[in-house]
Amino acid sequence: MIVHLVLFKLKPEVDEAKLEEMIQATRTQLAAISVVLDVRAGRNVDPSSDWPFFLSVEVESIETLAIYRDDPLHVAYVDQVIKPHTTERQALDYVT
Repeated sequence: MIVHLVLFKLKPEVDEAKLEEMIQATRTQLAAISVVLDVRAGRNVDPSSDWPFFLSVEVESIETLAIYRDDPLHVAYVDQVIKPHTTERQALDYVT
């Protein structure tokens, strides 16, 4: 299994309500991608952190991770949810 973990910095105008919308959209939209086995999203418990939002996606293999990244649902999610509300990202991929 591969876990794709992404941490995000948010734009200053993203408030708690918008962050909650992003978390819910992440869980709903990414779970609809056929190669995704599990999706998690949430907020950092440390309110002073520069990285307040995370998502993690579990897929079967490196090959299915590539399919996930190119999936039209993922591309739309990035364009509609991530790009308008974040300034930076840090992505890490792990074998479990």
